Amino acid sequence: MKLTIVYDNEIYKDKPGTSDHGFSCLIETDEQTILFDTGTDGNILLDNMKLLDIDPSIIDTVVISHEHYDHNGGLEHLLPHLVKPTIYRLEPSIMDSSVEENKVDETIQIAKHITSTGRLSGSPKDEQSLLLETKKGLVVLTGCSHPGVGTILQSAEKQGKVIGLIGGFHGFTDFELLQSLHLIYPCHCTAFKKEIKKDFAKTAFDCGVGLTLTL
Repeated sequence: MKLTIVYDNEIYKDKPGTSDHGFSCLIETDEQTILFDTGTDGNILLDNMKLLDIDPSIIDTVVISHEHYDHNGGLEHLLPHLVKPTIYRLEPSIMDSSVEENKVDETIQIAKHITSTGRLSGSPKDEQSLLLETKKGLVVLTGCSHPGVGTILQSAEKQGKVIGLIGGFHGFTDFELLQSLHLIYPCHCTAFKKEIKKDFAKTAFDCGVGLTLTL
């Protein structure tokens, strides 16, 4: 399973692309290609994909973590480049017969080895996260963590051992919850990136457009 950050507030090292407030992560497996969130600006999203040699037409499925502009903003611009996509979101809103939209409430399998937590109550928005199954355990992919990192991890732990956390953590400060994790990638809206990377120097890493991970 390969992950590529295609939209983020930062650029990863010397990778090509444009940084912008928002988040999007491409997930490639042997069976499916999934885009988790679409950032804010569809033009930036598509330009970043082009610079990273990603053809958007390979995307089978789009998962929207929550209905905020910095996570669903690029979807409308992206859709014409997709071929009969399936979309999983908490609040379906596209009136297009060529697009299959699925309303997510409960835990649901999105693809082989990829499961949604289902709707988790959050403020100001409810949210879903993805659980990525690896040989060593689950890696959790978040949008903004509006329900709280603790709530998301607790939900994920019902499905198995959690070894990693990637995405936006917002104002999260309960750093002790990260002690058992082997992979920590604070992205996008995470307020205390420097503190997390300092406290978990061996397990917390930089995030940004162009970052690729193989799980």
